[in-house]
Amino acid sequence: MQTLIEARDLKTYFPITRGLLRRVIGHVRAVDGVNLKIEKGEWLGLVGESGCGKTTLGKTILHMIRPTAGHIYLDTDEAIKDEIAGLEARNTERKKLSALVAKHDLALCSGGRLKELRKEMQLVYQDPFTSLDPRMRIRQTLLEPIIVNKLMGRRQAMRRTAELMDMVGLNEKQLVRYPHQFSGGQRQRIAIARALATNPRFIVFDEPTSSLDVSVQAQILLLLKRLKDAQDLTYLYITHELAVAESVCSRIAVMYLGKIVEMGSPAAIFGAPQHPYTAALVQSTPVPDPERRKDRAILHGEVPSPINPPSGCVFHPRCQRAFGPCSVEVPQLLETGTGHFVACHLCTRKPAAGTR
Repeated sequence: MQTLIEARDLKTYFPITRGLLRRVIGHVRAVDGVNLKIEKGEWLGLVGESGCGKTTLGKTILHMIRPTAGHIYLDTDEAIKDEIAGLEARNTERKKLSALVAKHDLALCSGGRLKELRKEMQLVYQDPFTSLDPRMRIRQTLLEPIIVNKLMGRRQAMRRTAELMDMVGLNEKQLVRYPHQFSGGQRQRIAIARALATNPRFIVFDEPTSSLDVSVQAQILLLLKRLKDAQDLTYLYITHELAVAESVCSRIAVMYLGKIVEMGSPAAIFGAPQHPYTAALVQSTPVPDPERRKDRAILHGEVPSPINPPSGCVFHPRCQRAFGPCSVEVPQLLETGTGHFVACHLCTRKPAAGTR
């Protein structure tokens, strides 16, 4: 399959300052060395506990937050990516490297090039009650991205707003209304229509159904599936609802404390999780059947601070199966099966007898 989005060693650190001179005394490591490929046409789910860095990763990929280090590529040829990596490793031909980065690396793009790339990537926020401007009619909300990006003339843009409303299951006559005149599910449909206004190829959804009723959630998910197939879209779907991710996503990435710890198909993640953290998440998912009882893995302790993460594997202080290397060596995300990647020493080496 063709890779549409790729993040290489992506890091997003937020500085902590103190004193009158705002001296930097540390950093919050929200995204800490993420390597991620999103294939064209796939629906990738990103799951994990609150505060693990899911939303920051999504916004960093869209360059809404400037990354501290790393690369972000949008539909870039593999040879160009390798050439940039080689020039960096050799630390030569800085002029050529700068030209390549400015053209192909979204992490360091700016100005007109960044604006051009942003048309192809959009974000749908979690809360439909705050993501729409209450002072703007729906027609103005949908017109704005079209006019700002100079995609078409005013008359064509007016027709486009009617098409967008129809695409998300709303009526053209509702364009004259304000956001407060719609229900939560309808507002989220409008937010989706706004994201589609620039004809993007890639959309990040930041928990788009978490504030909606269950019946409305199902309608929105069916709408997303229909739009994905009809418009040939690629999704990054951020959620903490594992049951939803299992039912709609083609692949799932599990995030913990700024790092991807496991990634694979829903069948692999939910049927045979290999990372202890993933296993605990899966076992904590409620099962809507009183006859079925699940053994639950209790995670002891608190999530470590991203200001001062643990050495080695960031999960080892809470892991019941941790052994020697876990507290010293950072595990790499390695393929342990077809399309199944895990960052865990337990999967690459066996602990000696009698070790914790």
